[in-house]
Amino acid sequence: MHTSLRRNLLVTAAVAALVFTAPFAMAEESHDTQEAWRLFVADHTQPVVRAIDFANGKELGRYDLKGHATLTVSASGQTVFATQSDADIVHVIKTGIDFSDHGDHRDLAVSETGLLPVTFEGKRPFHVVPHDDHLILFYDRGGKAEIINEAALLEGRTDVRTLDTVKPHHGVAVTMGDHVLLSAPNTEVATNPEELPPRIGLRVIDANGAQIGDIAKCTDLHGEATSARLVAFGCKEGVLVARPDGINGPKIEMLPYPASFPKGQTGTLLGGKAMQFFLGNYGEDKVVLIDPDSDNAYRLVELPTRRVDFLLDAANPRNAYILTEDGDLHVLDVIKGEIVRKANVTEPYSKDGHWRDPRPRLAVADGQIAITDPRHALVRVVDAATLQESRTIAVEGQPFSIVAVGGSGAAH
Repeated sequence: MHTSLRRNLLVTAAVAALVFTAPFAMAEESHDTQEAWRLFVADHTQPVVRAIDFANGKELGRYDLKGHATLTVSASGQTVFATQSDADIVHVIKTGIDFSDHGDHRDLAVSETGLLPVTFEGKRPFHVVPHDDHLILFYDRGGKAEIINEAALLEGRTDVRTLDTVKPHHGVAVTMGDHVLLSAPNTEVATNPEELPPRIGLRVIDANGAQIGDIAKCTDLHGEATSARLVAFGCKEGVLVARPDGINGPKIEMLPYPASFPKGQTGTLLGGKAMQFFLGNYGEDKVVLIDPDSDNAYRLVELPTRRVDFLLDAANPRNAYILTEDGDLHVLDVIKGEIVRKANVTEPYSKDGHWRDPRPRLAVADGQIAITDPRHALVRVVDAATLQESRTIAVEGQPFSIVAVGGSGAAH
């Protein structure tokens, strides 16, 4: 076990004991408690997203779009972005789940789901990054990124700051305080009009849009995640980590892959919430745990077959769930750095074929794992503790991209 991760877990447990014992006991004396969980599921081939009550499996709403959608939930959980890259448009769905923090407890207000009257259009929107009270939308072929205020969205307005990405490319933008971390394309290489230039690094932009310092090298930059106050990016050379540094802007550090690692790189990253760490892929049949504050930053975990999807459990910070193409669901203990149990949850879904072929996707809701099974028009619900299927939710068509929103809070 890495010392810093163990320390983070102990601190998390101590804080949880202080925050969630006496205060919630007092909150329960004066307030009723309610709980609500909702799934949002996009179809693989039809331009539609469905909102589903997780408790009873009933459809709460069906939202017709213009194209195939990938779903991203905001940091607050109040909105879901339905990004339709092939249709050059993004719709926004109100989840009807609204938490407000009151220090010793949080309130939960539940309302109807709905399609907001605001859309975002541009050439090939792709990566959407939720962060605090806003989301950052990157347009691969539009040469721009947009920082979108969520509160304005919920009022039916657009409050957007637009960033110039220098040249159209498949990139990403992330805010860090008043600064923006923005992928940098190769502006010198000549490309076919149908091709996008390669990414060569990361730029830091100040509040006025001016670049600070030189471009930090990060060949083939792809994948980003935030954990605590750090932001990480996957690169050919290693993982690039940005830290807030006050007056001088973010501090950028490259964590090179160990020389002992096999050939490969990280292109998808997830960030821990209760603990500071990152989980990334390393090629197709391995994952890597990254602790930027450790002397040995990387731990490689081999999988029996190729990875189909993976995610972290925000409520149980030790757990990561990895679905492999043989249909097995693996539980990775991020402290031990080991697969601690597994179970078969779907039939095999091969990674061969088109990258966007219909394959299962994962979400976590109320201590359970929701797994889309597009071949059988189902969302399979698996108990996170036992890995046993508890029920299924029938979903018309080919359920594909999925996100879960919800929790418990005091009700007034």
